Amino acid sequence: MLDFLSPRKLLTQLSLGVSLVAGQLQTINNFGPTYNTQLIMQAYIPNNLPASPAVVLALHPCGGNGPGYFQQTRYRSLADQRGVILIFPSSPKDSNCWDVASTKTLKHDGQGDSQVLVSMVDYVINTYKADRNKVFVTGSSSGCMMTNVLAATYPDRFAAATCYSGVAAGCMAGSPGSSPISSDRVCSDGRIIKTGQQWADQVKAMYPGYSGSYPRFKTWHGTADYLVTYQNFQEQIKEWSTLHGVSFAYDQANTPQNAYTTKIYGDGTKFVAVSAAGVGHTVPVHEEDDFKWFRLT
Repeated sequence: MLDFLSPRKLLTQLSLGVSLVAGQLQTINNFGPTYNTQLIMQAYIPNNLPASPAVVLALHPCGGNGPGYFQQTRYRSLADQRGVILIFPSSPKDSNCWDVASTKTLKHDGQGDSQVLVSMVDYVINTYKADRNKVFVTGSSSGCMMTNVLAATYPDRFAAATCYSGVAAGCMAGSPGSSPISSDRVCSDGRIIKTGQQWADQVKAMYPGYSGSYPRFKTWHGTADYLVTYQNFQEQIKEWSTLHGVSFAYDQANTPQNAYTTKIYGDGTKFVAVSAAGVGHTVPVHEEDDFKWFRLT
């Protein structure tokens, strides 16, 4: 992952990523208003698009960008196999992190990052006649934080979400920024601790009047993560298990691989959490597992 590398290594990897994906991602400039967020939209459109294709929005970590995340992950090969449109946006501000702290982004139609990202999804749906019931979101680190925010602020726009090494929706609220440099570190250090109901109430306040269901959610976190501490995994569990009305059922040891434990809540169809023993920041992306969670098999 590109999170928090030295400036020289970061620039090298970013340059490599952009050159490798040149001609594969297309930049889209007219997708809608950006509300001064500076967000950039790029998308991958497979040649074998079926009627009403699915859409996956993939969000890079801090220090990264869309082309870099596209090159680092294996979503393209899966998209080619299954005819799925991929959106790989970029956030060029605040150490290339997504805004998960401001009141604008933490509010439905608040003219922040979250609304602009949904505008990108709308563009793809309208342009390529994509299936609005098969829109999914995933991301790593800051991208996982934004995945939580999108599932909270636009729950009716995403069917399911997966993400790696992030924080609960609303955890960064009130922080002066969203990056390791600009934030107050209270959230990422695991010092924002709430009950499940408190988290659920905070999420519901992000979209006043909404009474529908929330996206199926799967979150991953490493026990040795000291940048976005493991307590944030526990807070996400409280938040999403409460929103989905499910309780812990059982553990699946060594699933999907050795030293990973998949924690099943309810019947395992609405919320699942994966704990990676000894893994730091970030948990490696498990693309096949993501597509299985999205039911894109």
